[in-house]
Amino acid sequence: MLNYIGPGMDGGALSVIIGILISFFMALFAIVWYPIKRLIKKFKGKSNTDNTTHTTTK
Repeated sequence: MLNYIGPGMDGGALSVIIGILISFFMALFAIVWYPIKRLIKKFKGKSNTDNTTHTTTK
C-alpha cells in the first residue's frame, strides 16, 4: 500500500520530477534545434552573398 508522506515531501518530490522532465526535454530540443539553426544561417548567408555579387555600377 501507499504511505502518506506529507505535503512538504510531496511538493519537493513533484518539483524534482518536473525539473528532471523539463531539463530532459530542453536538452533534446537543443540537440535538434542547433543543427537546424546552423543550416538556416548557412542558407541565409549564401543568399545574401549571391545578391551582392550581381550588382552593376554605372
